[in-house]
Amino acid sequence: MRRAAVALATGAMAVSLAACGSAKESSDNNDSDSAAKKGDDITIGLLLPENQTARYEKFDKPLIEKKVKELTNNKGKIQYANAKQDASLQAQQVDTMVTNKVDALIVDAVDFKSIAGSVKKAHDAGIKVVAFDRLAEGPIDAYTSFDNFTVGKTQAEALLEALGDKAKDSQIVMMNGSSTDPNAAQYKEGAHSVLDGKVKVGREYDTKEWKAENANANMDAAISALGKDKIDGVYSANDGMAGGLITALKRAGIADIPVTGQDAELNAVQRIVTGEQYMSVFKSYPKEGEVAAEMAVALAQGKSLDSIATSKIDNGTVKDVPAVLVPVVSLTKDNIKETVVKDGFYTVDEICTDRYKAACDKIGLK
Repeated sequence: MRRAAVALATGAMAVSLAACGSAKESSDNNDSDSAAKKGDDITIGLLLPENQTARYEKFDKPLIEKKVKELTNNKGKIQYANAKQDASLQAQQVDTMVTNKVDALIVDAVDFKSIAGSVKKAHDAGIKVVAFDRLAEGPIDAYTSFDNFTVGKTQAEALLEALGDKAKDSQIVMMNGSSTDPNAAQYKEGAHSVLDGKVKVGREYDTKEWKAENANANMDAAISALGKDKIDGVYSANDGMAGGLITALKRAGIADIPVTGQDAELNAVQRIVTGEQYMSVFKSYPKEGEVAAEMAVALAQGKSLDSIATSKIDNGTVKDVPAVLVPVVSLTKDNIKETVVKDGFYTVDEICTDRYKAACDKIGLK
């Protein structure tokens, strides 16, 4: 599996890998007899970054809670908090978890750099930290996410496929995610590895806080700068932003151009059915959530991750962090039934409401 690494910005705070040592070394320093003897009566702290993206409350939280219960014979508990895209609030939430002496933390960071101090607090208190979905700086003990470079490649490949033979003469807009999210940098890197030299990027934006309204404003700016007849497609890093920028495209009278996405949100799947959005990236949240729960429970019980982790990553603070990178699938109108429906994300009835029934019938989604 591809070895993942965080791309640290030039001039960003340099961290000596030699001084920090490896993930194994940092873990060994905090191992104790009491941790090793922990049984099923454990508490896992779960910190998610925001509630605007449907996946966190709809999928991640209940899936992780269910898996922790399953792994601990219903004795394990989850202590949950959502940062609502506020890095300072998330730092306070970590402090609360440390004060409450949870046995392990699953953290999806709002800001992968600023979370480092909070991760160290947990580490110093003997609390193991699993970086979930987004890599975090600081002495983390494990990491699970999707192969983010591959996500960006998958989106870009789909966009080129949609543009077809006209790609070399086409101009696109790139709507990347938040600059505070390390995943966004990896999606962008993956996308550029496919798009560079094959299509012209007319405008490119890092979208503050991944918000749809910010993508909408960025798209308005791109249309104003390039002209509404000079945009042939849009690379959007996720579905929420796709919804915002598609509104801007409609307002300008721009239709029938491919727009990418990610997360397989219900309204995005419905836009794919109607053709307003070309694709999304389907990611198995159950698999990612299960792995995070397995790692956290094992660490809380003082067990090795050797039977769980399939890869190693570096996060700029520690080396060789045990990791699992989950594969992704390009979701288009041709495989809705084989992906989100088959995996129980949505039923056909949920997708094909009265508003979308005719479009669903047209593509054979019944």
